[in-house]
Amino acid sequence: MSTPLKQVAALPVAETKDGPLVLLVTTRGRGRWTIPRGWPKLGVADADLAAREAAEEAGVEGEVDARPLGAFDYTKRLHLFSWAKCTVDVYLLHARCQYLDWPEKSARKILWVSPEEAASLVADGKLAAVLRDFFRLKAA
Repeated sequence: MSTPLKQVAALPVAETKDGPLVLLVTTRGRGRWTIPRGWPKLGVADADLAAREAAEEAGVEGEVDARPLGAFDYTKRLHLFSWAKCTVDVYLLHARCQYLDWPEKSARKILWVSPEEAASLVADGKLAAVLRDFFRLKAA
């Protein structure tokens, strides 16, 4: 079997008086809930790229952790008859602000929700597990 392709993702989290909120975005193709992600770029640190994806896909900026909080695998549809295994490293983004306009605003929906709701809404079960594990450890 071939080596999985690599992607990087941001997990935007805003701390509120009522607890943390997670920012989800929809995929462009099928409109499924997920987190901002993209392909690595030569010369750009993975954490910085994850932050850039969050800005482009959801208009959110903040401080990104240098190390991933976790990872998950999934199968990405590339074209009508083309699929690829991917491993996604997830970086925590401490959301500081969200702009009123951003590059992919018209292509995606966004939603700020509790960690529990985020885990139940995301389409990928392995991403849901990363969310549950991270927030369970954070609460301990």
